[in-house]
Amino acid sequence: MLKPQILELLNKQLNQEFYSAYLYLSMSSYFDSLNLEGFAAWSRVKAQEEMVHAMKIYNYVIDRNARVELASIEAPKQSWESPADAVEDSYNHERQVTEAIHNIMHMARDTKDYSTEVFIHWFVNEQIEEEISADKVLQKVRMVKDSPGGMLILDGQVMRLAEASTSSALPPQ
Repeated sequence: MLKPQILELLNKQLNQEFYSAYLYLSMSSYFDSLNLEGFAAWSRVKAQEEMVHAMKIYNYVIDRNARVELASIEAPKQSWESPADAVEDSYNHERQVTEAIHNIMHMARDTKDYSTEVFIHWFVNEQIEEEISADKVLQKVRMVKDSPGGMLILDGQVMRLAEASTSSALPPQ
């Protein structure tokens, strides 16, 4: 059985993961409006990954004989000043998610909930990858942000990144 404070944090994180999916879908729509298909695909892949993360938490809570509590999902930002701003928001968002995951880990350790600690360890590692990936794209966007030609080349690179992520990170459909 999950301790109440752990269950509360897990339910909060579950809803945060659903919000993350909304945010990345919104980014995808923004990038599509700019004809940046690579960035749009990258954002859609990230949205799908966030749904997988949410369902991992959902299933863990259910497996521990606890109750999932779904909350309202806040509407995400709909537009950005530039592609660089959108990617920067992605990076900053991942850093916030990392902090929330670390808070769950801290609470699991404090309450000696070793099962949740082991479960959350996967998310700790995943967030390292998420931050690195977002930061790499952000650094490249910053390099080319005033160059339309550079942005188009980078869009193609990001498309390949999205395609690679789709084949390696998501379970079979």
